[in-house]
Amino acid sequence: MDVTYLIDGLNDAQREAVTAPIGSTLVLAGAGSGKTRVLVHRIAWLIQVEGLSPWGILAVTFTNKAAREMRQRIEELLGQPIGGMWVGTFHGLAHRLLRAHWQEAKLPQGFQILDSDDQHRLVKRIIREMNLDDAKWPPRQAQWFINHNKDEGLRSGHLDHGNNPYQRQMIAIYREYEAACERSGVIDFAELLLRAHELWRDQPEVLQHYQARFNAVLVDEFQDTNNIQYAWLRSLAGQQERLFVVGDDDQSIYGWRGARVENIQEFQTHYPNAKMIRLEQNYRSTSNILNAANAVIANNPTRLGKHLWTDDGAGEPIRLYGAFNEIDEARFVVNRIQEAVESGAKRTDMAILYRTTAQSRLFEESLIQFGIPYKVYGGLRFFERAEIKDALAYLRLVGKRHDDPSFERVVNQPPRGIGPKTVESIRAHARDFGCSLWQATQDLLRGGKMTPRASSALRGFLQLIEETAGQVADMALAEQISQVIDAAKLRQHVEKSRDGKGADRLENLDELVNASRQFSYESAEEEGSELDAFLAHTALEAGEHQAEEYEDCVQLMTLHSAKGLEFDTVFIGGVEEGLFPHSMSADDPEKLEEERRLCYVGMTRAMQRLYLSYAESRRIRGSETYPLPSRFLREIPAEVLEEIRARPHVSRPYAPASHQAAHASAETGFQLGQHVSHPKFGEGVVLNAEGQGSSARLQVNFESVGVKWLVVAYANLTPA
Repeated sequence: MDVTYLIDGLNDAQREAVTAPIGSTLVLAGAGSGKTRVLVHRIAWLIQVEGLSPWGILAVTFTNKAAREMRQRIEELLGQPIGGMWVGTFHGLAHRLLRAHWQEAKLPQGFQILDSDDQHRLVKRIIREMNLDDAKWPPRQAQWFINHNKDEGLRSGHLDHGNNPYQRQMIAIYREYEAACERSGVIDFAELLLRAHELWRDQPEVLQHYQARFNAVLVDEFQDTNNIQYAWLRSLAGQQERLFVVGDDDQSIYGWRGARVENIQEFQTHYPNAKMIRLEQNYRSTSNILNAANAVIANNPTRLGKHLWTDDGAGEPIRLYGAFNEIDEARFVVNRIQEAVESGAKRTDMAILYRTTAQSRLFEESLIQFGIPYKVYGGLRFFERAEIKDALAYLRLVGKRHDDPSFERVVNQPPRGIGPKTVESIRAHARDFGCSLWQATQDLLRGGKMTPRASSALRGFLQLIEETAGQVADMALAEQISQVIDAAKLRQHVEKSRDGKGADRLENLDELVNASRQFSYESAEEEGSELDAFLAHTALEAGEHQAEEYEDCVQLMTLHSAKGLEFDTVFIGGVEEGLFPHSMSADDPEKLEEERRLCYVGMTRAMQRLYLSYAESRRIRGSETYPLPSRFLREIPAEVLEEIRARPHVSRPYAPASHQAAHASAETGFQLGQHVSHPKFGEGVVLNAEGQGSSARLQVNFESVGVKWLVVAYANLTPA
């Protein structure tokens, strides 16, 4: 039989991987090196050349979409169906196994799977039944604790509280949760893998059956496996050399959700006879982009090591832009996108990547200003995020007590012991008497119709809103918003998140305060209070501008969300110390390595053009900071980098005064040091200037409100 078609078109390393003898094999597949093609051709080779039945092959992917695509491509390559072959995700294959062996796994025949929301509701009910305060013991936190320990292969009985009260209580919640699931005959997603592993551990005859059946086990994205997944694979492999794993330790970026890069790094320790094959030829990016990425990732000391290369040319240099501030950075990126679109580029071929979700806001606003459609990939736009909507609901309620949607959203957010039955009683009274929920609550409290616990919680909520309204009445907009967030304890609430996103949510709240500061000096004069105008602005931002599903639009996403994707042009913003690498990782060697891998992943998303940018000043938590450019930038070879600094219209704070004044006068009509007057902020002195035309801005130190940046076109400034 002629099987050359199975290896035609493969490079030498790909061919070596596809035709490797059956045995333990580690394919170290660099970004854009064709790993999916290798997996597909490997399976076809096993069937056509090694004589394995599809029934005897198991292939593990990380998404259902990848599993479907793999099966389809194998069938297209072979020209025949591959019925009987197990192709799926870890969870999907574990579910299939447990359905077949429900009795041995000690499950009811018709066991059901809890999704994340169902699991959260069950945990919440258990906490309530244990008479615990869910404000002190948040259900999300307990849910994370349970899932994290299951991913580590640990049940409640395996855990030791070590005289730690917090650990003791969490273990107790975990134990009650296990009992509740047992009674109801349900399991959660983490339980699928744990129970499947325990099935093989406790039922050796079942394990032996599958070890005899599967002669080849192939694993994609092996660097993303966690403890229980790898334990499951090792149990199945047994003493036989049958694992063929494909992955890239340089792209292991999910440590925060349990992935262990050590699994791929230690594979050859566990399987000393394993063959390692490196896929280093890249079919995605230009040589300049690859050389930069190689140089950055080379600084990680624990990596297995490989060097990406391409037959394509050097391509364009990597552009590095040093922005004056975060607003200038967003304006630069969107200007470049607009220029590319006007030259015929497709918007969908361009992506803006960032380390934290809070960074998306300014990019979104600039895209909206330019009328450029965009889509936030794998996440919500800034003003649609839950913590932002919570803060805005509090602000609306502080301003207008009879805002029913806002009342409903935050009456028990963060949790304060006001349950669904209490809220339904309030709704019923409001319907019966045609009044607002706020008024209904007051009526019910006066009538003594609520339980003592509910009455106490509701009085506390009403008092919180009233007192906060009095506190913020005479504050500037940003201070109002910050005070409301603090009074509602939203920062403490999001900090308790144990799903790996607490830091992002906290930064989003800080960015909301930043947004209000910029709104006060960037918007034209509005009718009504400044808070009313800002809330209207956020509602409009949230309600429009997201591109339609199939519209040609710019892609916005976090660096974590970008893995597996590719774009002609990539912009990575905020490449600064404290932001990227993140301040929470910079002093931890292991976390810093993951940050560097994240940088490597972001850079290798770019096919033709890569832009990196940083801001010389950035407002964080209401204060102006002056971050250093990221260490990752210093690791890029100078010969592949083109620094874009030609901005003569931006006056520099350290330039001679006469030089500054000349630029300020030329571009804004005002001079540095000039006394000016603003209709709202009063008198002040011009400190700095940047931009030109309609985007020209002045930095003014006002006697009444301090330093503000103002867009000259809208500021209505006059000489004092």
